[in-house]
Amino acid sequence: MTMIDGKSATAEKPKVSRVEVYWHTVKYRTVILYAIILTTILLAATYLVFPEVSGSIFRRISDAIGPRDGGVATNISARQARFVNLDGKVQVKKVNSVQWTSADYQITLDKGDLIQTASEGVARIAFADGTTYTVKGDTLVTVEENIVEQDHASQVAVHITSGQVDLATGTWQVPGSKAEVSFENAVASLRANSRADVRSDPQTNEQQITVNSGSAELNRGNEHVDIGQYERATLPPGGGPIAKTQVLAPPQLAGPLNLQPIILADPKHDPIHFSWKPAATAKLYDLQVSATTMFSRIVMEKKTAATSVDLTGLDPGDYFWRVKAIDDKNNVSDASDSYKFTLVAQGKEQEMLLDVDGTQLQGNVVEVVGRTESGAALIINGEQVADISADGHFRYFTEPMARGSHTIVITGQNRRGGTAIKRVDIVIP
Repeated sequence: MTMIDGKSATAEKPKVSRVEVYWHTVKYRTVILYAIILTTILLAATYLVFPEVSGSIFRRISDAIGPRDGGVATNISARQARFVNLDGKVQVKKVNSVQWTSADYQITLDKGDLIQTASEGVARIAFADGTTYTVKGDTLVTVEENIVEQDHASQVAVHITSGQVDLATGTWQVPGSKAEVSFENAVASLRANSRADVRSDPQTNEQQITVNSGSAELNRGNEHVDIGQYERATLPPGGGPIAKTQVLAPPQLAGPLNLQPIILADPKHDPIHFSWKPAATAKLYDLQVSATTMFSRIVMEKKTAATSVDLTGLDPGDYFWRVKAIDDKNNVSDASDSYKFTLVAQGKEQEMLLDVDGTQLQGNVVEVVGRTESGAALIINGEQVADISADGHFRYFTEPMARGSHTIVITGQNRRGGTAIKRVDIVIP
């Protein structure tokens, strides 16, 4: 303490300024919301500036946080049946749906799905084991079974309510595999590397299976019938015993060769030579020429006792031809395999765009991918290519092929009448 003017003076304390504090309550939810908005803006800006890098990062994050199922979803999709050829009106009703939708190549088929074709419709269905079912016009079928698992015997089947189905099997990797078609009260089972057509007539209530190659068996209750090549088993109406008969074999076509272009100076008047190999016990042959693969419109027909004939009167364009054999009892064979030829006026043919981008094996089925001109028509190994996009890109699945070397022939024709042919060599291991 010090004395100033007789008074004690105490050190004065420093003067403290008044402090005022204000605050605002912010909820965690608001903070998170602002953080999400800011992050979204930053990510969007980054993607716009560096789209490829951003896409790669997003895919890595997705793979890291995604379920590690070993590709189960992909494997399941690969085991599903699908359409590989569509022509005309074909509809599908999924098992969990009440509506019919138009069939397309993106649809996968599951057990219980219904497929219906119109009078000029046709659909070819491929299963993962290499079995194909060709659903003809005015036919209703149901996918009845589709069990295709790696290293296990496969089992595929359809049920035919009415109409006709052609069934073809390939070489199965696992013994005991089955490909079946069921009727109202019977089941037909084809063996490997076999082909047959199955028919069910709801009006007469008669069902039958005709084996064109390989063999099959038909079971109804306690009845069991083995069916060989060119044999037919018929289930008569009324529940009578199964009848097995020999059928007349169709002729083998010789020429014009499948996918052969025929160039003539005057196609309308110059003759085209058709020939085929003789069929046993045949006395007549019925040659049919059509502008459609299903022979829904016959443009020319000729019956002859010879194994060849010359025809005139066809305009330039694409045609399909086949022959049926007729014996002395007027029994008519099934039609031969149809061949396609292209009739071109000499001096008017033009080159067209036709490129094959690549092929890929899916079992013993070959996927062909390429491009052609917009509006062009393509034939691959005698089959019309239906899946051609507006820009000319196409995708096609062949029928199952046996092991060994094969040549896939692709024939195209554009709207100007130009043609092109490509050949692709492949090997089925």
